[in-house]
Amino acid sequence: MTEIGTVLPARECALEDERARLTRRELIKRIIASGAVASASSYVGASLAGCARAAGAAGAVERLISLNVNGQLRRVDVLPQETLAMTLRYKLGLTGTKLGCDRTECGACTVMLDDSSHYSCSVLTHSVRGRRVVTVEGVRGPNGELHPVQQAFIDELSPQCGFCTSGQVVAAVALLKSNPKPTREQARAALAGNLCRCGAYDNYLNGVMRASGQGSAT
Repeated sequence: MTEIGTVLPARECALEDERARLTRRELIKRIIASGAVASASSYVGASLAGCARAAGAAGAVERLISLNVNGQLRRVDVLPQETLAMTLRYKLGLTGTKLGCDRTECGACTVMLDDSSHYSCSVLTHSVRGRRVVTVEGVRGPNGELHPVQQAFIDELSPQCGFCTSGQVVAAVALLKSNPKPTREQARAALAGNLCRCGAYDNYLNGVMRASGQGSAT
């Protein structure tokens, strides 16, 4: 009896200690959980307050803007640091504007802004509000016919892989708008910013000269 009476209190003490440990563990869990919730709530509240302040701040960038693209007014949601190339391709679906180097070196993303050629990968979309943007999709005729530059490039077998062709077309169209009868050297200078990794530069120059009505003789 003495042994049994000695063992039972020991077991009861062990169970009591275990219950105490579980209680402390549960208490710690609840404290941590409540702290996390409070922290998250304050973070979300501060973030929303920051958004509210930013929305009403002077000079804040309006995201929903109107762009004149290929003669049509397009409404589009634009991030503050979004480039025109990204907007054209991924927001407006104008994939004729290619993304090559994405750092103003290859010319595959060339578009016209007010009839002047520009690399759209280095132009912020917000900066072209109020300007006329023309992509390769916008140079065709009113009935969908090819632009004389496009037809001349076909006739002169200018495109090889074709990746640079849309940029070459837009650059050539911009040149002929400002100088309808360029010399070959003037055409070479105007298209110098458009890289052709296939090396078909003479074919593109022949196309420009043909489109200007001066033949393709070198």
